Amino acid sequence: MIEHVVLLAWKEDTPRTEQERLLRELLALKEKIPGILSVSGGANFSARSQGYHHGFIVTFKDRASLDAYGPHAEHQRVVAQLQPVLQSILVLDFERATE
Repeated sequence: MIEHVVLLAWKEDTPRTEQERLLRELLALKEKIPGILSVSGGANFSARSQGYHHGFIVTFKDRASLDAYGPHAEHQRVVAQLQPVLQSILVLDFERATE
């Protein structure tokens, strides 16, 4: 399985209602894009966040599913809505280690 970790830092003037709407859009991608096994996320509560406000983890079946996700029309639609309101975004992808 592949874990896709996304950290979001909003611009200061982004209304809370717009943040919440976009967060719902991100969570809904599971129902719209094949290969997504789960999506979870939430607001940061730690002082160690380095300015990031929300974090998400998207679990994919395999690397091919992650590769298909990037250019998928639904993902690109949400990305286009996020870009104007984000101060910063950090993404990390890794293959889940097994014991």
